[in-house]
Amino acid sequence: MVVKINKICIDCSLVDGPGLRTLVFFQGCDLRCPFCQNKAIWGLKGGQDIEVDELVKILESRCVTRKITITGGEPLMQVEALKELVRKLKDFDLCLYTGHERKDVPEEIIKYLKYLKTGPYIHSKRTTTMRFVGSSNQKFEVLK
Repeated sequence: MVVKINKICIDCSLVDGPGLRTLVFFQGCDLRCPFCQNKAIWGLKGGQDIEVDELVKILESRCVTRKITITGGEPLMQVEALKELVRKLKDFDLCLYTGHERKDVPEEIIKYLKYLKTGPYIHSKRTTTMRFVGSSNQKFEVLK
């Protein structure tokens, strides 16, 4: 199965979930929140197509911390590829960032996650005091 990603940042983030994390940015977003920090990856014309198996190989060989945050764009736009990716990365510490609500995240994805950030970014509720979220309406959950 093919997934469209914008980029991979290997072991580069301390603010997108607990610990030093690798970020996988999915290409495309259906929410388009005003003041989004990733507007450049909203469209589906950018990014690159990659087989999920190839992406897994890259992450297995290069992600030393074994901590991955899947973000975007909006990962749920490619829900079938996302399901396959998290299943194949089941031995990693996985976090999903989505602007959708928790009820919109399929259980077959949630069961592989350690962390889940949900809710759209709302600029009038911007916060710098809550860990791992950009606005106070968003929720960051420890799932296991």
